[in-house]
Amino acid sequence: MMGRLTILEKTMHMLTRGAAAILSTLAIMAAAHAAQVSVHDPVMAKEGDTYYLYSTGPGITFYSSTNMVDWQPEGRVFAGQPTWARTAAPSFDDHIWAPDVQFHDGKYYLYYSVSGFGKNTSGIGVTVNTTLNPRSPDYRWVDQGMLLQSVPERDEWNAIDSNIITDKHGTPWMSFGSFWNGIKLVKLTPDWTRIAEPQEWHSLARRAPLPPRAGEFKPAPEEIEAPFIFQRGNEYFLFVSWGLCCQKEKSTYHLAVGRSTSVTGPYLDRDGRDMAQGGGTVLLKGDKDWQGLGHNSAYTFDGKDYLVLHAYETADNYLQKLKILPMTWDKDGWPQVDPRDLNRYQSRQLSAATAKP
Repeated sequence: MMGRLTILEKTMHMLTRGAAAILSTLAIMAAAHAAQVSVHDPVMAKEGDTYYLYSTGPGITFYSSTNMVDWQPEGRVFAGQPTWARTAAPSFDDHIWAPDVQFHDGKYYLYYSVSGFGKNTSGIGVTVNTTLNPRSPDYRWVDQGMLLQSVPERDEWNAIDSNIITDKHGTPWMSFGSFWNGIKLVKLTPDWTRIAEPQEWHSLARRAPLPPRAGEFKPAPEEIEAPFIFQRGNEYFLFVSWGLCCQKEKSTYHLAVGRSTSVTGPYLDRDGRDMAQGGGTVLLKGDKDWQGLGHNSAYTFDGKDYLVLHAYETADNYLQKLKILPMTWDKDGWPQVDPRDLNRYQSRQLSAATAKP
């Protein structure tokens, strides 16, 4: 009897090990074929050991990860639409654009845009939370409403694509802009939720000097948007996206950069040209595999610098994919990325079955 039980136990043990091996193989195969994360306008933040990724989408879609490769979908920031959205943009279609997430004084500030495509009937809002972890009992976004609005035939700029940076004195500034008269910068209040008074504005970048224009028109001449200012030491680097987004194979999006010793500019390119007068050094362009890359953000995580962006994969019908690329610096102090990393970095979107609870 004992002998038969021993044989049975051994058999069960072998079957269990075999099943485990099969499940492990299936998991590896599933990971190899997992879908990449599809996002537009990605931004990131880190809380504790977890990275959070936010992107344009219904309610602002977001993800979490512990390694910047495997990303768990976490749902939406907004269950509905911001209460003020239709006032600023009557044609708003529930897709909230171009988030920017910042940490200040124990709170997370998430800036976002509402607009109608190709129009400057737009607004920038901000919502605040004490944590980014949706499983925390303290998790609750509190919307602070609209802090900036652009109106056709009144404003020569477009109130979308915001990014917050603090100067050497800790004063918060918001860069923003898309097409129209280019990239602007405006000072914020100490609580980071309103435009400071008296107002202080600066023009940071445009594709070329143009005469004043007004009205709700198709702003083709000014293919510049998505500013992001990254501080390194005593210098500020202004990243912008040139070209056209969201056109699949016709997309011409690519990245340009300039630098300054002052957050308010002027931002000069490698040749000393002011970005406010059409200057800018191209940092990264698409290739046969990846087109329409841009709307970047930039961060230092764990002592390393990264450029975060979206790019359209030619082999997948130009679907937008997340890219997180190592960013290094040349001998003259300019940022650089290796275009080969566009293929090297492959994100994985976890399913509900493989995601951690």
